[in-house]
Amino acid sequence: MIRKMMFAAAALTLAVGPALAQEPIVGSWKRPNGTIIKYEPCGSGTFCGTVMTGEYKGKSIGSMSGTGGAYKGKVNKLDEGKTYTGKASVNGNTLSLSGCVMGGLICKSESLARQ
Repeated sequence: MIRKMMFAAAALTLAVGPALAQEPIVGSWKRPNGTIIKYEPCGSGTFCGTVMTGEYKGKSIGSMSGTGGAYKGKVNKLDEGKTYTGKASVNGNTLSLSGCVMGGLICKSESLARQ
């Protein structure tokens, strides 16, 4: 009986463990214009963003790599046809993105709210 209880506790720990270790960027985020973006793991330490609503639904917005709420990568600004190199950070329920194109001549930033 004790052995069965220990096995059940170990199985539960293994099942819950990965969910607890999930990176803060993973999930759905709402842009100021109302568009929903979803970041999911797509490789070793990489998180890919996909547009979930609106005109660009199903399109990739690029990928970020990192851990612990600090990420670097590329974001496609679909309405401009530009790819920004930059960074992202998660603080609570806010995802802050900032990036530049043309060697830093044009820079933009945006904050998204967790959904």
